[in-house]
Amino acid sequence: MANQEDIFKKVIAHAKEYGYVVQSSEIYDGLSAVYDYTQNGAELKKNIREYWWKAMVQMHENIVGIDAAIFMHPTTWKASGHVDAFNDPLIDNKDSKKRYRADVLIEDHVAKIEAKIDKEVNKAAKRFGEAFDKEQFLSTNTRVVEYRKKASDILQRMGRSLEAEDLDDVKKLIEELGIVCPVSGSKNWTDVKQFNLMFGTKLGASAETATDLYLRPETAQGIFVNFLNVQKSGRLKIPFGIAQIGKAFRNEIVARQFIFRMREFEQMEMQFFIRPGSQKEWYEKWKETRMKWHLSLGMGEENYRFHDHEKLAHYADAAADIEFKFPFGFKELEGIHSRTDFDLRSHEEYSGKKLQYFDPELNESYVPYVVETSIGLDRMFLAVFSHALQEEELENGSTRTVLRIPAVLAPTKAAVLPLVKKDGLPEIAHKIIADLKWDFNVIYDEKDAVGRRYRRQDAAGTPFCITVDHQTLEDNTVTIRHRDSMEQLRVSIDSLRNHIAAEVDMSAWLKKIDS
Repeated sequence: MANQEDIFKKVIAHAKEYGYVVQSSEIYDGLSAVYDYTQNGAELKKNIREYWWKAMVQMHENIVGIDAAIFMHPTTWKASGHVDAFNDPLIDNKDSKKRYRADVLIEDHVAKIEAKIDKEVNKAAKRFGEAFDKEQFLSTNTRVVEYRKKASDILQRMGRSLEAEDLDDVKKLIEELGIVCPVSGSKNWTDVKQFNLMFGTKLGASAETATDLYLRPETAQGIFVNFLNVQKSGRLKIPFGIAQIGKAFRNEIVARQFIFRMREFEQMEMQFFIRPGSQKEWYEKWKETRMKWHLSLGMGEENYRFHDHEKLAHYADAAADIEFKFPFGFKELEGIHSRTDFDLRSHEEYSGKKLQYFDPELNESYVPYVVETSIGLDRMFLAVFSHALQEEELENGSTRTVLRIPAVLAPTKAAVLPLVKKDGLPEIAHKIIADLKWDFNVIYDEKDAVGRRYRRQDAAGTPFCITVDHQTLEDNTVTIRHRDSMEQLRVSIDSLRNHIAAEVDMSAWLKKIDS
């Protein structure tokens, strides 16, 4: 466990050192669970956004995008259920005075059981070598079967208790499992209470006339209230989707694990409107489609898994998470939810306006059902960044730190390095940049020995280094070095654009989704 913590600390330190993420208002000692994306972070975030948008909107003829306001009429949140049901179960430790989410304490306990399973699997894999059958081992090893049953029973009981609002049983479960406060080590817990996560604010020129508003806790409702505007102006036929990327705000009780759980974050959501009764088929289709998008980035199939929800939200008839193996274990990265017709029907009721679709094939009007895909942009950023950060031992015994961000998402695609700061080499390097910058984000780097510059660019995640040397003066060729393999090729300056495009072109990466 300590090893995981050390890895995660390195991720946070590296993000700061290489211009990706820093704590917000750091010069004033920061603001808890609020972060700023600095120069490389802003670029990586932009590239993830674009990769999602192209796959979701540009590649689908029946999906369009919108950008709805953060402020919405307050009745929106009454209709959506957020005013009454957007709560987290809260528990305090009387000795440390620290506040925790009761469900997270229980999930962390289950994660320790899962870590024991991993340990048994790794031990057996070493013992049996190539003959090791992981699936058979998981289903037949007595100790592992016991661990898995225990973990499943705990999560099922928690799900049932939260569903039934039985907060006494949630506390009882924490006590039965012997869960201690991570700070004080004591089991001196308060009762479990519900805590609403929405941030309140005011709209108006004076305190007397101001309207009470909320900062939106999700982007989905902006899609639902605009359902008819978009459908009619776009003359869209069911099935069709509406996508949106935007900020959301939640007053998290325990905001932690760096950018994994923040109070201000960004969501990439798509609501897919369908005929009632077809939701099961579309739910499965979107689970498969979204997993293919993740796998197209080449971060390893073994690092993803589906987790079906034991406890369903008030609006859902099916829900699953795509979980990713973060440095602190498998956690939710994306949710796929079958939301039924809850949202549109509820907004119909509260607004008094019809939100129906006339289906010319059936010759009838109905409130569509919805399948949602929702991914946290910040979590996706953390998945990419934490997976990419690697310490690598080289043949000569030395080590290098390399940030293997998928080339399509890398903030800077190439660094251009003159071998020395004279003999006209910097001028050629600047001319190469002037040519390439129309297509790629490229930088100039002339400080330190060239080997040290390579290491610096490896650690920053730059896929290519282009070195201008004295041979360039003779034959107009340069050395292009690949970050991942460290392979160096001699290529003509004229072919650089094609060489880089072959590795970083978004359409080539997105085509993997259909293959």
